[in-house]
Amino acid sequence: MDFLNPVINGFAVVLEPTNLLYCLIGVVIGMLIGVLPGLGPAATIAILLPLTYNVEPVTAIIMLAGIFYGAQYGGTITSVLLRLPGEASSVVTVFDGYQMARQGKAGTALGLAAIGSFIGGTAAIIGLTFLAPIVAGFALDFGPPEYTALALLGILLVATISSGAKAKALIAAAVGLLLATVGRDIFTGQSRFTFGNLQLADGIDFVPIAMGLFGLGEILYNLEERHRAAKAPSKVSNVWPSRKDLKQASGSIGRGSLLGFFLGILPGGGATIASMASYAMEKKRAKQPERFGKGAPEGVAGPETANNAAATSSFIPLLTLGIPANATMALMFGALLIQGVTPGPQLVEQNPELFWGVVNSMYIGNILLLIMSLPLVGIFVKILRVRAAILAPVTALITLLGAYTINNSMFDVTLVVVFGIIGYLMKKFGFEPGPLVLAFVLGELLESSMRRSLLVFGGDPLGFFGRPISATLLIVFVLVALLPVIRSIAKRKFTASTLVTKPDIKEKV
Repeated sequence: MDFLNPVINGFAVVLEPTNLLYCLIGVVIGMLIGVLPGLGPAATIAILLPLTYNVEPVTAIIMLAGIFYGAQYGGTITSVLLRLPGEASSVVTVFDGYQMARQGKAGTALGLAAIGSFIGGTAAIIGLTFLAPIVAGFALDFGPPEYTALALLGILLVATISSGAKAKALIAAAVGLLLATVGRDIFTGQSRFTFGNLQLADGIDFVPIAMGLFGLGEILYNLEERHRAAKAPSKVSNVWPSRKDLKQASGSIGRGSLLGFFLGILPGGGATIASMASYAMEKKRAKQPERFGKGAPEGVAGPETANNAAATSSFIPLLTLGIPANATMALMFGALLIQGVTPGPQLVEQNPELFWGVVNSMYIGNILLLIMSLPLVGIFVKILRVRAAILAPVTALITLLGAYTINNSMFDVTLVVVFGIIGYLMKKFGFEPGPLVLAFVLGELLESSMRRSLLVFGGDPLGFFGRPISATLLIVFVLVALLPVIRSIAKRKFTASTLVTKPDIKEKV
């Protein structure tokens, strides 16, 4: 019963009228952002960060969390109706969802997606409720050496597992670590990389970087890309799936829930990888894999379940270890720090109202999304018809005004513009901004933990291997770092052996 008391108190926090209102606002904005191609939850959270300054921490995080998992619902709508994924995690839904819409089953596809999303999200919340306190209890044994190893591993995993060129992701992470060193040295007070500018003496704020890279940078890139005009959507009817469809998709929903939950916990995982892995698994398991890509219900239900489960479970490493699993969680990490809350093992014990309030708000949010996702389809499709030439300047203006209100400083606006240009160039040349932001967020933790550890060890780096947890994490770090090299050597040996055996076969013939 002692375990249930804080959980029940968390529901009391969520059911306060203000928190319910902000939960509703968050999921509605999330659905809207999911519908609009290109913007995404990371950019939206970055843009809205200044608006959370005067709001209670638990209320602000409830709203931002709603935006994140709400976007997973919204991205499905355009994937099914318009063959245009509104969110990266909904890309694979296009394959079968759009084909179902062309067959007059748009309502069935959206219904399966909504039901799967609700089940996947709810299953992940239940898992979060029971697993997070266990992880937090285990993490209480963490000291500076363990946090050093964990921060290193988190940065490396996101850089190497994320989509895109691994070398470019590592370069972006290195730049993020460099930016984290700007300002006064935390131990000596010596200025670093400030170039005599007093406004950089306290370092670069997280918010201008996030708003520039994810907000303004995304806007500039999407304007240049000019997404193709939306076609007239299919008529949506028979929203509730038939028994046959539900029975056919039930297995994929169950598997998607488990797969998404575990992939969401891993650094570098998240909703996009979970949805792709689920689609690949369902196609491999199918007795008739040729049905996939031609309107298979499992090809919609599985990925949509997995991406919502992953979106929810990615809060576990953030709230219990203070390690963001992906770029959006890095922004959530920054939002918590802005509110004066430090995510980590102590959060469950020291701030149970916030922890359980945010976790339990997801139950309410998922119910709201299930209720709203289908009736609002028509409204969201109409929003797609707003021209980018109108939408982009309005969003850019809101971004810059938000940046100014942080400290009433034009220097912050300048930083947003600078990082907006950097973000645009990164997207244009194939560099992901996620590893940069994650490395920047973890940079201070990495530096302070490493230097404290070296002071304790008398400057001996081998001291990290004298502690079981830090030694294990560093061994995993080394294995992950060497994995591409091992794969490359194995591939060369396989190619060489193939070339050697082929002439032998010809000679025997």
